[in-house]
Amino acid sequence: MRILLIVVATILAMAATTPAFAGVVAQIDISQHRMKVLVNGRVQHSWPVSTARKGYHTPTGTYRPIRMHRMWHSWKYDMSPMPHSVFFHRGWAIHGTYATKQLGRPASHGCIRLAPGNAAAFYELVRRHGSGNTKIVIRR
Repeated sequence: MRILLIVVATILAMAATTPAFAGVVAQIDISQHRMKVLVNGRVQHSWPVSTARKGYHTPTGTYRPIRMHRMWHSWKYDMSPMPHSVFFHRGWAIHGTYATKQLGRPASHGCIRLAPGNAAAFYELVRRHGSGNTKIVIRR
């Protein structure tokens, strides 16, 4: 029994000293229309976003970037510009928008829209840290 207690105490001590995820974490709260960006466990940015409007869907879950484009044009939506796109699931991306007056409320076809400067900053963080060191967490 004593050995079991020592083993459990050792495991708990190791878990308590395990560092947090080192890299970039984008936390998107759909209900608050806000995106927090953590770098090496510390909040670096908190920005308003637009997510899916009525009739559309923004997926929830945890993702990693799958591709990035400095400028992308949506083939599905009339070649709409999507500057600094970070795609994370099928056709969904975090990207800049020029419709900045709509930030902070539902407005998109499902993507997560940011002000152009914020999208550029996020894009650069992902590029610098790498897709493997970036998590995108979306919740309601």
